[in-house]
Amino acid sequence: MFEIPLKPMGKEDIRKLESALLVMSLFSSETLEALKNPHERLTWVDSLYTAAAAFARDKAGMPISQIADEIGVTEATIRKHLRGETKAGQLVLKAYERLSKEGFKIELPSELAGTISAEDVGKLKEKIERVKKLLNDALRELSS
Repeated sequence: MFEIPLKPMGKEDIRKLESALLVMSLFSSETLEALKNPHERLTWVDSLYTAAAAFARDKAGMPISQIADEIGVTEATIRKHLRGETKAGQLVLKAYERLSKEGFKIELPSELAGTISAEDVGKLKEKIERVKKLLNDALRELSS
């Protein structure tokens, strides 16, 4: 396992922090509860990605204008996520705080523990792989 930099010093460090924040936020009990609402599902992953990407770049010392350009959203959106004015921003901030105190850990909420079938685990792994692919595609696009 590699170390997650809390203060990224380059693109690779930013990618590591961004990925850790996204995964930790995505698997938080708060996010899993919110995802039960079918009307929320379509926007949550995108919002969490934007917040995690913004937060990692902010921790690297990038100006908001550059963050907005790289991610492809407005500066106002970036500010809202960084100030915790959005649910995604709040979740990512909590993930960063957990990461700084406990390191990179993903724990399923107690209500899910023991209730997930092998089929569900397989589906979750597929979803994780799709998210990884989307992240890698986005990172490739940003770096070109």
